[in-house]
Amino acid sequence: MKILINTYQAAFITPGGGEVQLMKTYQALKNIGVDVELFDQWGSQLSKCDLVHYFSVFGGSLYFCQLVKNAGKKLAVSPVIWLDYMDKYPIGEIKAILDLADVIMPNSQMEADMLVSKLDLPKNKFVPVYNAVESEVFFNIDKTLFKNKYGFDKYILNVANIEPRKNQITLIDAMQNINIPLVIIGHIRDKEYFAECQKHIGYASVHFIEPFQHNSPELLSAYAGAELFALPSTLETPGLAALEAAAAGCKKLVITGIGSTREYFKESVSYIDDIMNKSELEKIINSKLSDQGSNNLSNYIRTQFSWENTAKMTKYAYEMGSGEL
Repeated sequence: MKILINTYQAAFITPGGGEVQLMKTYQALKNIGVDVELFDQWGSQLSKCDLVHYFSVFGGSLYFCQLVKNAGKKLAVSPVIWLDYMDKYPIGEIKAILDLADVIMPNSQMEADMLVSKLDLPKNKFVPVYNAVESEVFFNIDKTLFKNKYGFDKYILNVANIEPRKNQITLIDAMQNINIPLVIIGHIRDKEYFAECQKHIGYASVHFIEPFQHNSPELLSAYAGAELFALPSTLETPGLAALEAAAAGCKKLVITGIGSTREYFKESVSYIDDIMNKSELEKIINSKLSDQGSNNLSNYIRTQFSWENTAKMTKYAYEMGSGEL
């Protein structure tokens, strides 16, 4: 099979976990011998491929997916979505895309079950394919590099695009009585939300740092040196930055319980389900900071969620979607 990978046009203007997932899947597929290319809108690759793998169900994606099916090609879709509130999303378009798909590749069984239930989709269309980390880069990390560069002794870390879904305002509010700096690393996806974040700083010590290149020594050091990693998003599937923080050796994580996080992290992290409750988030962060227990989360994440494993499952999904299995 010849595979073509595509996503919505604006995806890489402010790339996040979904875009990392796309590029790492692409490279991992090539590494195991799959004939795969990235879509070029100026070319005519569609006629030469057997299957198109489309990442996301972002608004405006339906037309391209219809073109794929009208050309007689197989369609695989990685939705990368969690339908927490149905009225937030263009449900008709999302369902239309997934109805067109020959195989659907959610990031977890939980995501698959949710989509089956809420969109009345057949279970046999789904092959869960887990998100992953680049295992080999998480060894021998210099924990002092980030601290020395920015002059931090201790800090709580949030790595995420700055936008309402990542819920940094609630995190900043929860930090008002916690005497540790909060470091936020990420693209400003929503300028108005970023301005609101700054208004909420108050007594908290908050530092915004522009994003580093993915898997750069500075970013890996920031993960490894953090006292605690916090990701209280409105949803995650499961949050690539949380996986990376755990793989880098950060032992204390407080992450959203909304989405598929529990399928990945089990009981090794603390969850916040009432994600807009700043008092509850403050309580959970303080409890986690005082936790003296140890865990083997880093080794578990690096072993269980590798891009090689993801590529093998993706290849299996292609074969199923094309009718080869």
